Amino acid sequence: MSLIDTDASADDQAARAAWLYYVGGLTQDQIAGEMGVSRQRAQRLVSRAVAAGLIHVRLNHHLANCLELEQALRERFDLVRCRIVPGLGPDRDPVRAIAPMAAAEMERVLREPKPLVIALGTGRALRGMIEALGAIEAPQHRLVSLIGNIAPDGSASYFDVIMRLAEKVHAPHYPMPVPVISDTVAETVQFQALGPVRKVRELARAADVAFVGIGQMTQDAPLLTDGFLKTSELIEVQRAGAVGEVVGRIFDVNGRYLELPINQRLGSLHAPATRPDRPVIAIAAGPSKIVAIAAALRGRLINGLISDEVTARGVLAL
Repeated sequence: MSLIDTDASADDQAARAAWLYYVGGLTQDQIAGEMGVSRQRAQRLVSRAVAAGLIHVRLNHHLANCLELEQALRERFDLVRCRIVPGLGPDRDPVRAIAPMAAAEMERVLREPKPLVIALGTGRALRGMIEALGAIEAPQHRLVSLIGNIAPDGSASYFDVIMRLAEKVHAPHYPMPVPVISDTVAETVQFQALGPVRKVRELARAADVAFVGIGQMTQDAPLLTDGFLKTSELIEVQRAGAVGEVVGRIFDVNGRYLELPINQRLGSLHAPATRPDRPVIAIAAGPSKIVAIAAALRGRLINGLISDEVTARGVLAL
């Protein structure tokens, strides 16, 4: 990393700390908890922001727009965690923009000394998060998958992330050893009755924090492009009102899971119920996901979000 990159990163942190202090009215102890740093570090960041001229009457830094969007999303949807980053512009993969921030949020969780159960979905955004994650020792935690890890052809699901994360953090991990989607409901029931599968599902239900992706149900739906849905099945669920999915489970515009045969054939669990002390953080961005993200927020399927500016503005406009 160059000196310029280091300074830019430090300015981002300083700008965020100053915003929380001067605009958000947080104490330095609260800022330390919010940002996952020590109180002394929080104090230095606020001082740096003032010395560097990042804050006067208003924040003199590009991050101000992101912080305003975070605050608006927190207030409208009662979020416990929210991080919005600048977008990379049209025709650029939004995952590249949000992956570093998602990795920072995961690192904050992994540094918790108290043993936690961390549940994980799958998908491109979560894979990007794991790839951006630095090596960190976190053997006190347990990692558990919310969704099956076997693709329709019997191979390992390409975007399964639990193994990749476990390798980086050296934590015990519990994959969901079932197909992402079975051919019949009866087959799904049989898989879920197996002892090892029951234990993994029980652990996942007790998760302290969850990181999930959000899939859209448009013609580029991940469930379709990754081979889990046929085109005829996608059309069927669209007609039933489907707009998005979390860990494969399909929901409508109000964030209500639909009573669909495909939902009954999934090997996944619902994401853990959201509570203030139980973050369910979605990592998702892109114009095609705006409707699905808004629906998930509306239905309280998630209570945390990491996204980019364009997506955040689109969600708030709805």
